[in-house]
Amino acid sequence: MSIVSNVVKSYLPYKTKATPSGWMSFNAPCCHHNGHKQDKRSRGGLIFNENEGVSYHCFNCGFKCSWTLGRHLSSKFKNFLYWLGASDDVVNKLALDLLRENNTNIKKLAPIFIPEFLPIDLPINSVLINTATTVNSDMLKIIEYIAARNLNFSDTDFYWSNHKGYKDRLIIPFYYNNKIVGFTARSITDKAPKYLTNSQPGYVFGLDKQKDLWNYVIVCEGPIDALKINGVSILGSELSKSQIELLSLLGKEIIIIPDRDGAGKKLYKQALELNWSVSFPNWSKDIKDVSDAVDKYGRLLTIHSIIQKKQTNNLKIKLGAKKWFG
Repeated sequence: MSIVSNVVKSYLPYKTKATPSGWMSFNAPCCHHNGHKQDKRSRGGLIFNENEGVSYHCFNCGFKCSWTLGRHLSSKFKNFLYWLGASDDVVNKLALDLLRENNTNIKKLAPIFIPEFLPIDLPINSVLINTATTVNSDMLKIIEYIAARNLNFSDTDFYWSNHKGYKDRLIIPFYYNNKIVGFTARSITDKAPKYLTNSQPGYVFGLDKQKDLWNYVIVCEGPIDALKINGVSILGSELSKSQIELLSLLGKEIIIIPDRDGAGKKLYKQALELNWSVSFPNWSKDIKDVSDAVDKYGRLLTIHSIIQKKQTNNLKIKLGAKKWFG
């Protein structure tokens, strides 16, 4: 058993019950630290994994933390130890011992694959709309569409092209490290196909706009949804492995807000598997996605409602999904 497992085991409450599956249940020490009443129903669950790791989950307030071999102690796991009764000296010594152990025992961990995105060109004759010196009737329709969708020129760079197939489309560039690495061209008439998209595998729209001081990153399906709330878009309803890695590297709480349709069910189920937060705000039934919500409630209220209704508890998420998709 690892040194972390030994420390955790030494601070477990006296009244701890073990299940046949290996889980240990006891009164969760985290609830009153997270704005909930003190647990008296043994809602804290802990398991020691085969790889010598430790996983903890509270079925009351939803707090989760874990540690695996070869890793340092996360701030959440340190808090868990403090709440169990460990002192600063114990936690600091454990962190130092792990640092020494990790430096001594070099272990082969699964490599993190971060995709590289190459710069690409926008469609021929693309013009940055807000710097255009002349505006013809086709570009004017695009500008009117931008206004009708409650988008602002401060949201991102919007382009238009007179090239065949693009005259009636709003071109939204995809940025990564301040370089254009793709684009989507949205039809303003909803003709098929609605979007003409050039996107590289693993790309996440809106990453460049995420600020270090923000505590959350809100994940939407479509780019217009993301633009309206300073979120990110996965350009679909299913996360790829590369997208998961890119989002995890932000080091923020990830909140999934799926569209209110069948495709959105895939995204919320992925969030459950990843232990990410999911939000099902109390929006009226006619609201199908974030963009609709902003059009009806405004940006600030929409963002507030998403954060206010975020959930990490799997049971509450599943119950919320029945109402959201029902």
